[in-house]
Amino acid sequence: MSPTDQVIAAETAAGVPLHRSLVSRVRGIVRSSELALALISAFVGAGAGVLVMLMGRTVQWTHELLFGIDLNERLSGAVRLDPVAVVVWPVVGGLLVGLSLWLTHRLKRPPAVDPIEANALHGGRMGLVDTLLVMGQVLVSNGFGGSVGLEAGYTQAGSGLASLVGDRLRLRRSDLRVLVGAGAAGAIAAAFGAPLTGAFYGFEVVIGAYSVANVAPVMAAAISASLVTQAIGGSLYHIEAQTSAHITSLDYVLFTALGVVCAGLAILLMRAVSILERLFKHRVLPTPLRPALGGLLLGGLALISPQVLSAGHGALQYDLSSAQGLRFILMVLGLKMAASAVSLGSGFRGGLFFASLLLGALTGLAYGEMVELTGAIRLDLTSTALVGMGAFAVATVGGPLTVSFLVLETTGDYALAGAVLAASVVSGLIVRETFGYSFSTFRLHLRGESIRSAHDVGWIRSLTVGRLMRRDPPTIPASAAIKELRRRYPLGSVQRVVLLDEQERYAGMVSLNEAHAPGADENAPASSLAHSADVMLLPAMNVKEAMRLFDRVEADTIVVVESLETRVVVGLLNETFAIRRYAEELDKSRSELIGEPRA
Repeated sequence: MSPTDQVIAAETAAGVPLHRSLVSRVRGIVRSSELALALISAFVGAGAGVLVMLMGRTVQWTHELLFGIDLNERLSGAVRLDPVAVVVWPVVGGLLVGLSLWLTHRLKRPPAVDPIEANALHGGRMGLVDTLLVMGQVLVSNGFGGSVGLEAGYTQAGSGLASLVGDRLRLRRSDLRVLVGAGAAGAIAAAFGAPLTGAFYGFEVVIGAYSVANVAPVMAAAISASLVTQAIGGSLYHIEAQTSAHITSLDYVLFTALGVVCAGLAILLMRAVSILERLFKHRVLPTPLRPALGGLLLGGLALISPQVLSAGHGALQYDLSSAQGLRFILMVLGLKMAASAVSLGSGFRGGLFFASLLLGALTGLAYGEMVELTGAIRLDLTSTALVGMGAFAVATVGGPLTVSFLVLETTGDYALAGAVLAASVVSGLIVRETFGYSFSTFRLHLRGESIRSAHDVGWIRSLTVGRLMRRDPPTIPASAAIKELRRRYPLGSVQRVVLLDEQERYAGMVSLNEAHAPGADENAPASSLAHSADVMLLPAMNVKEAMRLFDRVEADTIVVVESLETRVVVGLLNETFAIRRYAEELDKSRSELIGEPRA
């Protein structure tokens, strides 16, 4: 009998319900088998595909009901819309979103944890309430015309489902992070009908790394989600674009320059979102009315061009399939950037990935038209639009391989996919060097978080000074004579003694070697030998913050106090011990990343 079977038998004999025993058995199998984790991931991917289809159809039905578009028509690609509906419904949607924001604030709920934050800080754990809340806000935001993408809701749904399943199975931290990435991969694969795109979205954006151990679960989820969506109605956002142009060396140079342009526009857009967010928060308007004001401004922009509404897939297909003048393209590009910034800055919930595809395509079309004006060079505009689409998406979201595979799965053109990858790498590099964040991590930065990707740094936060410190350090009053210090602490008993003032507060430290030195005045107070009186650690500091302080003050031991105000001593931390524990945890994290063989 296997160890797992023995546990099941023992639980059954003890009266544990059968379903709990089965969960225990599944948990044991998943924890010891990569194949089992891949099967669980496939199940999660299928569930993500169903959720994505339900959300996408719900938004489409909402658009048809509110804006009167045809059954197979996209809102942003509609030729004619009722001007009253264009202005009214974004305002109504803003009121609903604003009301939800007000309620969450009244209930004192912390900001919802998205997949990137969950994998970076929380070991893949996401709350069910957070997932449902984000899904609802995204559905309302996009359904009522907000210029935001649905990917935030899709990935929240897929990753939230994965986190729920993984939590019930009590997966290891590393396995849960992979499963959350697989859920997001399934969601993107379902949305585009592109399993490779979804898989590398999971690798690059949500997990933060590619490794052999991650391939099977993430690919299983992406393929499963894609197959499910094909079986129940087909992908929601398949991009139709065919190119036959030959990509030359000169084209690579021009496309690289396009990547630079896309990086600049993406940074401008992300900055605009943060500036408008601050402006809306500083207005005297109450929280529920801020998105409504944003909806009103959005409606005004939509009266000029309906392409600014919703994520922009209808507009993208329309602009790729029909010839547009340079003036029109530039106008729509400016309007869409303004509409996305206003929507997100005022409080509408959504992402920039889907919207950035349209913005990138418009940038590429405008760039191609401008190059042709020189009369010396002629670019294939569809190819240029697809390169711009990829470069802009990488600048805002990250993931050069993700968008390269999106173009490859869309066109089947390997040469063009290589050009997209080149422009995307340049675009992403410029954004990282000059801006430092993708849109998702920049929003977290504005909230006070310091993460720049989904790499797991949560273990650093859990490795606090309070966990590492030595409690009950040796102490003595600062006014005590050195001979009393020698009597209490003979040479070799300890290395340092903490001094306390009359109010039992930290007053410095004394090296026992100095106190027992032959030339020391025995009748002098111990405070005469004190040092590091103003150097203190706090229990809540993490190990990296502690190590920076060790380097700055060039000390090998620092006292830990309850707070800087009370200066009540609670422990001591040694630099050598802190470095050893940090190295152990770092080695463990790297082992989980590359995927050690399972027991």
